[in-house]
Amino acid sequence: QVQLVESGGGLVQAGGSLRLSCAASGRTFSSYTMGWFRQAPGNEREFVARITWSSTYYADSVKGRFTISRDNAKNTVSLQMNSLKPEDTAVYYCAAGVGGTYLDWGQGTQVTVSS
Repeated sequence: QVQLVESGGGLVQAGGSLRLSCAASGRTFSSYTMGWFRQAPGNEREFVARITWSSTYYADSVKGRFTISRDNAKNTVSLQMNSLKPEDTAVYYCAAGVGGTYLDWGQGTQVTVSS
C-alpha cells in the first residue's frame, strides 16, 4: 500500500500556471505507475496524465499544457499545469497503480481557475 499526499492546488486566473505535487510513502515507489486524475462538480473522475518508469501519457484535453514528472529518489510525482482554463477547475487526485489498475489514491487538492 502507498500513502499519497497532494499539495499545490489553489486559485489562479485563466492563462496562469500551477504546480501540483504528490508525496508517496513506500520503498517501491519507482515500480508504480503514477497518475493524476480530476473530478469537477457533477462530473465523473477523469484521467489527466500518467507516468511510468520511462513514458508519459496525457488526456487530449491537457496535452501540450500539462507536464507530469517524477523523482524516484524523493518519492514524488508532479504535475506542471500551464495555460490553465476555467474548465480545468476540479479536485485533482494523485494515484499509484500497477499495470492498468490504480490501487491507492490521495485525498485530492482543489484547483480553481477563474475567467
